[in-house]
Amino acid sequence: MALRSYLATEIALDHVDGLLTRREALQRLGLLGLTAVAASGLLSACADATPARAAPSPAPAATPDYDVAAATARTEAITFPGGTGSMSGAFAAAQSPKGAVLVVHENRGLTDHIRAVTGRLAGDGYTALAPDLLSRAGGTAGAADATAALGAISEADLVADLRSGLAELGRRASGATLGAVGFCFGGGMVWQLLNSGPTELAAAAPFYGPAPDNPAFTGAKAAVLGIFAEQDDRVNAGRDTLDRALTAAGVTHEFVTEAGAGHAFFNDTGQRYNPTAATDAYRRLLAWFGTHLG
Repeated sequence: MALRSYLATEIALDHVDGLLTRREALQRLGLLGLTAVAASGLLSACADATPARAAPSPAPAATPDYDVAAATARTEAITFPGGTGSMSGAFAAAQSPKGAVLVVHENRGLTDHIRAVTGRLAGDGYTALAPDLLSRAGGTAGAADATAALGAISEADLVADLRSGLAELGRRASGATLGAVGFCFGGGMVWQLLNSGPTELAAAAPFYGPAPDNPAFTGAKAAVLGIFAEQDDRVNAGRDTLDRALTAAGVTHEFVTEAGAGHAFFNDTGQRYNPTAATDAYRRLLAWFGTHLG
């Protein structure tokens, strides 16, 4: 799925699920370059295509099963060389690293939630780096609308910045086996990274990320754990394509679908948070990294 199309649909579905007003959705779609007519049409199409289900609760139904404050405190803000200039990110060093993991953020940029995930991984033995993919646009903190700003960056440039992040992670965790995890937009970018040719990745875990157009995964060597959500029809539509491409490329992979969960279920700061699914997915993630990263 083309990046801008995916981001536009994300906005439309946020409106369908009651997370954005129609006015907010139209404004954000306009920032992505859609005309008022096209934006209105997309909102209507997504509403018509979305099965009726209970609206998300106004707040997470449960607190996360880890110490968010402690996890966040493990991270530090860093800068490092990127494809076209300095990049920023959140870095957390594990005391006795079993491996090192690149963390790829959602379409809202480098948020406090992603910082907490980065620190959580470090607490569980994996040195981690979450690059801010909006660094080219001045960083997440300075972006008027993170989704629109990401939509203005080419997929090739985003992949180049992820490769810069991998290089920095390898430098800071010298000798460690490298992995990657990404969420929503970030899950899609992990798929794009895997599809971009050989990397040093030994393991990858895209969480409910959209499949690239015509993926081939030529040169990919990472063992892939694909995490999906039962109620995420849009992303799940690409699952069979991903499976066929990974199989044809000879890539070790396993797909897991979390029952009763919707898109973005892992984000414990969001209204789609599903603590049961999130706990199971994180357990599976650690087991996968334990097998393939050490």
